[in-house]
Amino acid sequence: MVTSRRSLLRAGLTAAAVTAAAPLLPGAAAAAPGPAPARPPGDPFGLGVASGEPDATSVVLWTRLATDPLADDGLGGVGNRATDVEWEVADDERFTRVVRRGRVRTGPEAGHSVHVEVPGLRPGRDYHYRFRVGRTVSDAGRTRTAPPPASMTPVHMAFTSCSQFEHGWFTAYRRMAEERPDVLLHLGDYIYEYPAKDYVAPGGNVRDHAGPETTTLAGYRQRLAQYHADADLQAAHAAAPWLVVFDDHEVENNWAGDVRELPIDPPGDFTARKAAAFRAYWENMPLRAAQRPRGAAMRLYRRVGYGGLVTFHMLDTRQYRGDQPCGDEFRSDCAERTDPARSLPGSAQERWIADGFARSRARWDVLGQQVFFSQVDYTPGAGRGFNPDAWDGYPGSRDRVVDSWVAATQRGRARNLVVLTGDVHAHWGADVKRRFDDPASPVVGTELVSSSITSGGDGSEKQNGSDTVLAENPHIRFHNNRRGYVSTRFTADRMEAEFKVVPFVKQPGAPVQTRGRFVTEDRRPGLRPV
Repeated sequence: MVTSRRSLLRAGLTAAAVTAAAPLLPGAAAAAPGPAPARPPGDPFGLGVASGEPDATSVVLWTRLATDPLADDGLGGVGNRATDVEWEVADDERFTRVVRRGRVRTGPEAGHSVHVEVPGLRPGRDYHYRFRVGRTVSDAGRTRTAPPPASMTPVHMAFTSCSQFEHGWFTAYRRMAEERPDVLLHLGDYIYEYPAKDYVAPGGNVRDHAGPETTTLAGYRQRLAQYHADADLQAAHAAAPWLVVFDDHEVENNWAGDVRELPIDPPGDFTARKAAAFRAYWENMPLRAAQRPRGAAMRLYRRVGYGGLVTFHMLDTRQYRGDQPCGDEFRSDCAERTDPARSLPGSAQERWIADGFARSRARWDVLGQQVFFSQVDYTPGAGRGFNPDAWDGYPGSRDRVVDSWVAATQRGRARNLVVLTGDVHAHWGADVKRRFDDPASPVVGTELVSSSITSGGDGSEKQNGSDTVLAENPHIRFHNNRRGYVSTRFTADRMEAEFKVVPFVKQPGAPVQTRGRFVTEDRRPGLRPV
């Protein structure tokens, strides 16, 4: 019997002209980043505010109007009317020094979302922003531009993945917000597509999804609104700019290119489903117009530079991959898996990655991506068993990415490789080797894997079999099975990483704790405990 991952689980932009719009209640105090008390009935800003895609002189501001987030038509209770939305950006939290303001119109064609690409900002600066509809003013958010080009200004980045609404409270998002990072990365599974009670965490779920399994534009809009209405998630969005990429659950579990996980579960046109999912995802994320989808295609892979210190290469490991080998059976191995022609990111994206390495001038090149990059043999002893949905299902593709990195370093371009990963609902830290099956192969990079925000419930310090996995894979240096996120600090000389956890998610208000601290030094790839 094939053990699919699903069976295991079941055990619009308006161009923003900078105008002389009326100020938003001059002199009124703005809320500090984070959620205000529940907004009153009929308030259009119940989904909060967000920013993203920062560069040295601009940032994207986002909100989405909704007076009834769970409306079945996906339009948040706002219906088919268009709305003018004013926005402003200030140097200070009280908005006494406004530096940019403008007005945009949104409507049902954009899911009542607003995306404003604000130009003319100064590098490496905090800004505060808010929106207004009529006399109603949103909560304020904090954003931050990237450092100036070539700058070695330190960067504080936190990242996470996998927030299953039903499995627990989003406390880890709030703890991330309290760190006030320069930038926050979300590496996929921002929502889950299942209907209520279809995916049950150990010990049971704490709240329910609204609506059926997401297959339509209205359904995806409703589900994303339900997540955005969470106060802890709003805190994280309001605290720092985000860089986002999707994984599988933003569409359907374990999809691969044009191939569904299960051909008839549920029935329907998969191209139409992807188009609906991509459109709703763009509407609900602080993304630029360049990422706006065209039907069932969305250019999500991109590069974002942070001065001369860090370049984030944000990857898409879903749209262009070949189907998973070995029947997508967990802990499997087969000849198909090692076919060198197979690709996880697709040949065009592989070339894009190699070109980015070859042209790199950054001290740290960081891949923000979705699934375990390092080899993980889950079967003890002589047998071998892998997760075919991860890079282990496409080892030839992984080898090409690693070889392009090594070639760039040999030409004196690329310098330090860090891979950031989500998906697996546990913290892992690994040394990236050039060839994992060769004990003498050199370490060429560092992989940090974040646990989930909630997926899997409270978790535990270890998983069943994790000691065996660590023994079988000596390049893996750390593991913890609690929920949480990873907090990193980049300087010219080192990257410091802290694996943060919350001890429970079944109740709100958990404290944050540190389970592991590691450092990677400049030109010394791999993890060293501190």
